[in-house]
Amino acid sequence: MEQISWDDFKKVDIRVGKIIEVSDFPEARKSAYKLTVDFGSEIGVKQSSVQAVGAHTKEDLLNSFVCCVVNFPPKQVGPFTSEVLTLGFRNNAGDGWVLIEPKKSSFNVGSKLA
Repeated sequence: MEQISWDDFKKVDIRVGKIIEVSDFPEARKSAYKLTVDFGSEIGVKQSSVQAVGAHTKEDLLNSFVCCVVNFPPKQVGPFTSEVLTLGFRNNAGDGWVLIEPKKSSFNVGSKLA
């Protein structure tokens, strides 16, 4: 495991966003969804690709809140540009990644977590 410094970690900008659109991503090599995530007025609306199929349904994700790294450079995923990294953990109970969903009462959309 490679270690990073505290100064490296402080550069990571993690924000809370609200998923406002979810669609299938059939062109992806692994099962995935395309997300449209609203981070409020400061960051705006961004796109993300997530391998959450199997751990979440599209209906479960729509209007839910997620944690994302918003200051990585965009990443090309097939024909789709992922603008933010949506955070989650490998699903030990099955397929896909379990996304980090903060409790609604403890933040505002666009809140900075790190």
